[in-house]
Amino acid sequence: MKAIVLALSLSALALSACVETTPTQNTILGGVAGAAAGAALSSGDDMGKGALIGAAVGAAAGTYLGQTSTAGQCYYRNSAGQRYVAAC
Repeated sequence: MKAIVLALSLSALALSACVETTPTQNTILGGVAGAAAGAALSSGDDMGKGALIGAAVGAAAGTYLGQTSTAGQCYYRNSAGQRYVAAC
């Protein structure tokens, strides 16, 4: 079950990277995906704690990693894993 929830969370995050989003939306998407991953990866007794930690880490990652300095520009990765900026 945890693997399914984690796979769905990562799939949603990957698909959300394909659309142009605002910085606020990046933060929210990161927080939601982080909370889902944190809850899925933690044990039954610590699901709430794992979700909170995951949400904080995901929100920070969404805020700082999902932004470009120019409107209409998005981050992409090529087949070698290198990151570049291009028009959305």
